[in-house]
Amino acid sequence: MTVWSTQPPLSRSARLTVLGATAMICLIVPVLNLIVPAGHPLHFSDYALALTGKIMCYAICALAMDLIWGYTGILSLGHGLFFALGGYAMGMYLMRQIGQDGVYKSDLPDFMVFLDWKSLPWHWYFSDSFLATLILVVAVPGLIAAIFGYFAFRSRIKGVYFSIITQALTFAAMLLFFRNETGFGGNNGFTDFKRILGLPLASPETRMVLFVLTGLTLLLCYLGSRRLMASKYGRVLQAIRDAETRVMFLGYSTLAYKLSIWVISAMMCGIAGALYVPQVGIINPGEMGPAQSIEIAIWTAVGGRGTLLGPILGAALVNGAKSWLTVTAPEFWLYLLGALFIAVTLYLPQGVLGWFLARRARPSKGDAP
Repeated sequence: MTVWSTQPPLSRSARLTVLGATAMICLIVPVLNLIVPAGHPLHFSDYALALTGKIMCYAICALAMDLIWGYTGILSLGHGLFFALGGYAMGMYLMRQIGQDGVYKSDLPDFMVFLDWKSLPWHWYFSDSFLATLILVVAVPGLIAAIFGYFAFRSRIKGVYFSIITQALTFAAMLLFFRNETGFGGNNGFTDFKRILGLPLASPETRMVLFVLTGLTLLLCYLGSRRLMASKYGRVLQAIRDAETRVMFLGYSTLAYKLSIWVISAMMCGIAGALYVPQVGIINPGEMGPAQSIEIAIWTAVGGRGTLLGPILGAALVNGAKSWLTVTAPEFWLYLLGALFIAVTLYLPQGVLGWFLARRARPSKGDAP
């Protein structure tokens, strides 16, 4: 199957597109949401703001999946774990920010009071520090990915076997987080957040700041990934995808390359999870479910793997359709999602963006042979 992987420097039109997206995120949407009155046709509603922010978080995950699958040829079905770990790290901080405004008026989170806990467990000690939380958001997914990836890649596990192991990893973590004694809220997880950095999460201004930060993070991840894949490092990753044995014969340490991009991809998912939680208002073990990780792969496949822009488009298309269909036809949504994935696999193996690029590159009838 042909995979589009050439990443030339940004053209003038691409630079204008990036600038336009930045203006949309930082200027146009805030004006339409905060200044334009609610009854106006151009008003950008709070619901649309929350939905767009959530989709942008998902787009970061799809972009991370593209780095490891589209460019390195390693299909992961466990990226939902890294997304959830970043979300839990941020959720712990937000739970500590509630203070004594909870139901039980205690410094401990409500679920700990309900379970008759007397003090915070050891892994909650730095949860009251925003700086420590930012470090944990990338360090925890990165460390777990590094340990798991080192042993997996060192053992030369690849293909469907690697995909199954990553699926088993995220399923085992989900079962662990469901247990009350682990100190992560059990099956209910964390919710009822009040503040972040002392600012009320319910205020329109705070929600807009989170939206803008999410959009800028997505843009930075895209530009950073594009630059990374256009470098020698990215070309080696693509060579590993196409012929790993030949790359090893040339003297490259494929273990180091695969492990490094695996860790980078996991950290990106952790950042996405941290941005997701304060906007959605909840994090629970369901985010580690196998279906969540499979959906990340579907977004990447639908948009077009090996393109960087395609997974972002795929995340927007699938989740936009999901948001609409779960209201209009909730009982058929899962069937439609499966049909979409089958249709893309059979008729658009390069994804929506890959199909568009192929048509654009096809010579017209009037061109000379």
